[in-house]
Parts: sequence; C-alpha cells; structure tokens
Amino acid sequence: MDRMIFLAMNAARQMLNGQSQAANNLANANTTGFKADFEAFRAMPLFGDGEPTRVFSMAERPGVNFKPGAIQQTGNELDVAINGDGFFAVQTRNGSEAYTRAGELHIDAAGALLTAEGDQLLGNGGPIFLPQSSTVLVGKDGTISVRPIGQEANTLAQVDRLKLVKPGVEGLVKGSDGLFRQKSGLPLEADASVGVIAGALEGSNVNPVAEMMNMIENSRQYELAVKAMNTAQTLDADGARLLRL
Repeated sequence: MDRMIFLAMNAARQMLNGQSQAANNLANANTTGFKADFEAFRAMPLFGDGEPTRVFSMAERPGVNFKPGAIQQTGNELDVAINGDGFFAVQTRNGSEAYTRAGELHIDAAGALLTAEGDQLLGNGGPIFLPQSSTVLVGKDGTISVRPIGQEANTLAQVDRLKLVKPGVEGLVKGSDGLFRQKSGLPLEADASVGVIAGALEGSNVNPVAEMMNMIENSRQYELAVKAMNTAQTLDADGARLLRL
C-alpha cells in the first residue's frame, strides 16, 4: 500500500505544479512581449536500499517558447516592438542587466525611460534619461530623438540609442520576474543588426486554447491520483480487518 499511496500523492502534487504553470501562461495571454513556458513531466526513479522499484514523476519547465508574438500597431510614440530577433536591454531595480521583448515604455518625473514594469531602458552609455520634450521619436535602429518644448516641428535632437541585443536563446534563462538573463551572468554587447518598429507592441505568444487543454488534462490526472489515494486507503483498511480475524 505504501508504494501506491506515495506515488499517487506525488503525482497529485506534480499535477498541481503543472496546473500552476499552465495557469501562469494563460494569465499572461495578453501581457506585452510575454514568452510562454513549456511544460513537461519526467520520470524520477527512487534509488536507495534494494531495487529501484518506485518511479515518481516531476513537473518541470524544460524551456521557453521564444516564438515572436503578433505585432499590434498602437500609434503611441513610446510603444516599440522588436523587429525580428533580439531583445531590449534593461537595468533592473537591483542594478543588474536583463532582457525583454516588452516595449510598452513611459517616462517618469526624472526623465528616465522605463518599461511598464518599472525597469530602466539601457542606451549607449547606461540608463536612458530624456529631457523635457513635446515629441519623442524612435528610429528603426533604436535611435531616440526628441523635439524640445517650444521648438519647431522640424527641430529634432538625437538623445541616445536603445541598447538592442541578439543573444543565442540557448544561453538565456527566464527569471520569476519574466525577464531573461545570460546563464553566465555577463552582460551582452549591443547588436546593430537588431531593429525596432515604433508605434507598435509585440503581443504574448501564449496559445490560450492549448493552455486550456493542458489545464483540463492536468485536472483529470489530478482526479485520478486522488482516486488512487482513496483506493490505497480502502485496501489498507481491508488488509487491517483481515489481520484482525
């Protein structure tokens, strides 16, 4: 009985872990630049004294779906999407460098250019700060130009250039904050071949239908695991009664 109930308990727990991952993907179906996590279950033999007769399951995230999301035109001058492969470089709140595809930007009171999550965009010389201006224009190469307040429409001043990188995705890891970082922990060099589309945003690459199917499947497997635990309990009670006879 002990083998059955412990295997069933582990299966139920792993189904809940898989359910949480699918629910997180589904919750971010409308999050700008979000990359869905893959889900997989792996057999884990238990080694110890005697033969390895027990095999547990383990839910894990084997990787991330780096397929680009759909480009949506917004017309907002501070909305920017990566054109093709590549990432924006940002400085997180703890000062480390990370990478994202989310280009829904805004400017704070100090003139810092931030993502919607509050991470600061990096440029040629570090964090980007913009002067007070009436217009902000982002070129296809990531160059940022502004029209100072009170100046004529044809008066533009180049301020900085977005740091755009193009890492090999096999060298990236996704953190709990949704940002990507190098496995080595080292910052990447800017890549001039990466371009952007101004006035547009990249949507999430989550497939809501597929994630709903995953959640239904995980729910069914969880119910089977609970039934197996109930069966194990019944068998244990029946065995105890036989021993008392």
